[in-house]
Amino acid sequence: MTQQQYAISQYPNVEEVYAKLNALVSQPLRPVEREKMSEYLNYFDTKCVRSKQLTDEAKQIIPGGVQHNLAFNYPFPIAMEKAEGAYLWDADGNRYIDFLQAGGPTVLGSNYAPVREKVFEMLQTCGPVTGLFHEYELKLAQLIQRFMPSIEMFRMLGSGTEGVMAAIRAARTFTKKKYVIKVGGAYHGWSDQMVYGLHVPGTGRLEAKGIPGGASRATEEFYPNSLAALRRHLIFNRVRGGTAAVIVEPVGPESGTRPVSFDFNQKVRELCDEFGALLIFDEVVTGFRLGLGGAQGYFGVKPDLTVFGKCVTGGYPMAGGVGGRREVIMSFAAGIGGVGERAYVGGTLSANPLSCVAGYHALLEMERTNAPVIAGRAGDRLTVGLQKIIEKYGLPFVAYNQGSIVHLETSGVMLLDLKNPIRLLKELKPRKHMIEEMGAAYMANGLVTLAGSRMYTSMADTDEVIDDALARFEAVLSQC
Repeated sequence: MTQQQYAISQYPNVEEVYAKLNALVSQPLRPVEREKMSEYLNYFDTKCVRSKQLTDEAKQIIPGGVQHNLAFNYPFPIAMEKAEGAYLWDADGNRYIDFLQAGGPTVLGSNYAPVREKVFEMLQTCGPVTGLFHEYELKLAQLIQRFMPSIEMFRMLGSGTEGVMAAIRAARTFTKKKYVIKVGGAYHGWSDQMVYGLHVPGTGRLEAKGIPGGASRATEEFYPNSLAALRRHLIFNRVRGGTAAVIVEPVGPESGTRPVSFDFNQKVRELCDEFGALLIFDEVVTGFRLGLGGAQGYFGVKPDLTVFGKCVTGGYPMAGGVGGRREVIMSFAAGIGGVGERAYVGGTLSANPLSCVAGYHALLEMERTNAPVIAGRAGDRLTVGLQKIIEKYGLPFVAYNQGSIVHLETSGVMLLDLKNPIRLLKELKPRKHMIEEMGAAYMANGLVTLAGSRMYTSMADTDEVIDDALARFEAVLSQC
């Protein structure tokens, strides 16, 4: 195997980023000027008529009118009909630069033809699902193992949420311990036990509507970057049965919205070893996007378990799984040859031929083209350009990136937490509305982002695409 390359050319100065983010949330909001915002909202009324018709109709039968949280856009969801490379086209024929990239999986760019052709080829003979074993299950698992040596065994599932559920279940079965510790504000899917400290650190079960208290009784959180707090949890848990696992997003909660210091993961690894807990890396976003070796390869830290999603099938459905140490993964009941106590997992459509052939060829294409590094360079160019715009107009906004994961914080809503509860209660709604407006302003200027504050670049984002995007961002930011 050739030497791994990674998308992050320079890891952000975390102290400097937090200083800027703290300055942002301490200042009054700087939204788009009201007259200009009215103009942007008029775009949706006049240029997105078909989208509004479709989503209004959908609201009668689909909660909120859409089936995925990423599609809840202000002032109403936009219906997309075509995706190719760096672009999306909506139901009214409007073209957008796509910095959502389906939430991150399409590092090659949307609807990448060489992978699509391999999927078509397989469908001619096998069909999308059989319910039985297919050779590509093996080929994909072997490829993942080649890229990430920590993956001694791999169990494919249907989503990142399922991967997290399985990883935690395996960790508890293997260690005979029950407590799981996460970083507050991190997103590890929507299973009962992980809807805890969701989005906002310190909030515990605030979002856990419809979830019995017992479901998250063994879940704990600590504030981002607070290794001392993690140690306290581990010490306390030791006297009441022990910690099964610590789970982290390796670049920080919400895909690095709250970035962690470069040595954070290594120090968490050391604490896990000291207290006999397993370390779980949630690489749903970072896996293969930061490089084929994942965040674990970039940081040089070997987790016990790794959760996959998104990129594992190159943007095709049923993207998820968990891999890691052989003796831990062997606890899964559905695996042939499991010994000892078993952690039950299932999934009729998991590892279907369509998903596996797509994932296998997407990863091979990413290796052949060096797509993660090219996407990372695009992220660097976009970030530098955004920083220049912010400086040019004297804005308090903050732009930084971890390779092809680009953050543009304009309202700071994701930085509010319970350390300042008065500010949280007072400013949560207005700051949230501002970021919704920013997302709408970007879209009216032909830019699709994730919630108005995060962008994923891909191999399809050439210098010309990024420069075009920067001109569109400047049109919005110059009016704040």
